[in-house]
Amino acid sequence: MKKNISIGGQAVIEGVMMKSQKGWAVAVRNPEGEVILKLEEIKKQNKLSKIPLIRGFFILLETLWLGMKAIDFSSKIVFKEEKSSPWSLALSLFLAFLIGILLFIVLPLYVTKLAGHLFEIISTNSFIFNLVDGILRVLVFIGYVFTISMWPQMGRIFAYHGAEHKTINAFESGDSLNPENVKKYSRLHVRCGTSFVFIVLVISIIIFSMIPSSWNFILKAISRVILLPIIAGLSYEILKISANWQNNFLTRIFILPGLIFQKITTKEPDTTQIEVACEALKAVLSLSEKEERINA
Repeated sequence: MKKNISIGGQAVIEGVMMKSQKGWAVAVRNPEGEVILKLEEIKKQNKLSKIPLIRGFFILLETLWLGMKAIDFSSKIVFKEEKSSPWSLALSLFLAFLIGILLFIVLPLYVTKLAGHLFEIISTNSFIFNLVDGILRVLVFIGYVFTISMWPQMGRIFAYHGAEHKTINAFESGDSLNPENVKKYSRLHVRCGTSFVFIVLVISIIIFSMIPSSWNFILKAISRVILLPIIAGLSYEILKISANWQNNFLTRIFILPGLIFQKITTKEPDTTQIEVACEALKAVLSLSEKEERINA
């Protein structure tokens, strides 16, 4: 199996979702201790997801959609819930976007506006305004993660997140995918969504600084939402470059904050959790093996 296949993933409830260009798989351990697999091929690649600077936003949307489907599957297995309809999944995704915009865009912007009444330099200097706004977004994000980390169930999801990273690290190193072998690898990964978020936060400060400080609150909020696809696109390209140049000294400094924060969003998994992640990755890799046999 070629180790240059690009693999991404996500922790779900009592399981892990793995994705390649060929498809995606989610493995979940049910209450009886069995590992239940769901595997789907990606029949047609979105052409927009291959265009540099544009692809980042569309890959993000696709990842969020697949993530919602994987979480829905895991909740059905673990909690014996009925399968959700595509419309309910779409509504959940929309509500998640709305909450994200309110929490990470509108709230910091409003607090920065209030701070501008106390400190004139904030309201008159676009760079200072957006720097304060950016710092507040970082603080809100950190506060959000610390808050959800107090939920006991989230601790297990963070452990599955660590299992996902360890398994991908083992695969990218060309090692065999068995729990005893995989557990020696790092639970941190440079392409993690946590690192992506930190890059987004940094890029947003630069991009938003171009918005005139004279604009009113509504215009500033709307412009931030409109600029999100551009920020996501740039951030994705930077994430790919940092992954390819991760051994470079300057790159290591740049990606360090994201890796440090992964120490919160990941936990050391046990052998059973690593086993689930291995099953998910093996299932995804089987799609590439199938194509190799067809083309042989």
